[in-house]
Amino acid sequence: MMLSSEDAAVLLAPLIEGLVEDPPWRGFLDVLRERVAGDYASLVFRPLPLGTPEARVIHLYSGQPSPAPVSRHYRENLYLLDPMPYHEMEEGKTYRLDDLLQFGDPRHDAYLSELLVPSGMNHMRMIRFVEPGGVSGWITITRCDGEFAPEVDGLLEDLTRHMRAALASFVALERERMTASVAKEAVRRMNFGWVTLDSEGRVLDADVHGTQMLEGTGRLSRGKDGRLTARDPELRRQLLAAIRDMEGDPQARPRALVLSREPWLDLLLVPSGQRMGTTQAAPAIICYLHADNWSSADRCEQLAQLFDLAPSEARLALALSRGMSISEAAPDLGLTVESARTYSKRIYAKTGARGQADLVRFIHRSVLVIA
Repeated sequence: MMLSSEDAAVLLAPLIEGLVEDPPWRGFLDVLRERVAGDYASLVFRPLPLGTPEARVIHLYSGQPSPAPVSRHYRENLYLLDPMPYHEMEEGKTYRLDDLLQFGDPRHDAYLSELLVPSGMNHMRMIRFVEPGGVSGWITITRCDGEFAPEVDGLLEDLTRHMRAALASFVALERERMTASVAKEAVRRMNFGWVTLDSEGRVLDADVHGTQMLEGTGRLSRGKDGRLTARDPELRRQLLAAIRDMEGDPQARPRALVLSREPWLDLLLVPSGQRMGTTQAAPAIICYLHADNWSSADRCEQLAQLFDLAPSEARLALALSRGMSISEAAPDLGLTVESARTYSKRIYAKTGARGQADLVRFIHRSVLVIA
């Protein structure tokens, strides 16, 4: 079955546009209600399978909802006694009220008299559709006075395949949104940001954290020509050299730069490997910025607590975890190289690390990463 050209022209555009509305399909339900001359139109579905704790019913509607006391009565009492055979409904078949309720059955009669009639839902059509992943959706239209026109049943049935595709797209988008949300929170807690560059080092895009680090650290900036640059001449030289090395070479090795030691800020440049964009130019280089919101003193205290280190050991462990060698860290900490080596052995013994690489891994995989 196919929608008529007139119905397709009226309904399909808002159905597609509704995927990115908030709430979704507001415009579609308004158009559908007007098209069928209904007082109320609703779309109900669960993005997640039944039985999962996160599963929630999404109820979208157009028109006048049930009066507040009636809605409250449904949520508190009638909900558990809802007799509608939602999951027994045949997909793509339009059901009338007398198909859904068994008149004369006390439970069904109570549902009719305590919810539907007070809500002005004296005449009803309902249809079920199921997207390929198994998520069901239901469209319901109601009127208070007068039956629906005969062609309304066919219209709803013709809509089924379009609703199935729209729901499948929405479920996929919701899963991607959830994945992105979880990943975004993990990145936020680890205090990473990103900036993308073209092959000549011009800034193309940045996430919120990357923008904040770019604008607020005083170490990096966007030059007048749009290129990523550093205020410190030595850093600028290293940055330009890294960008030149990666220009046109997607197999180039990533380059790491320490921008600041207190507070800590470092940068990793990675060839993106993407040569085709979507709506934007494809980046040639991705810059991952990492900042530590904690001071070195705080980090040393946390390391001491986590691994039972003495304060001097914790300071050395932090320096080693940030890529410094023992000979580099010793003078910064007021130690001789020999004393630093002695401390490092104690650190390795207490943490179980077999060397500096192990120590770095232990620290950066510990809960301190998201502290």
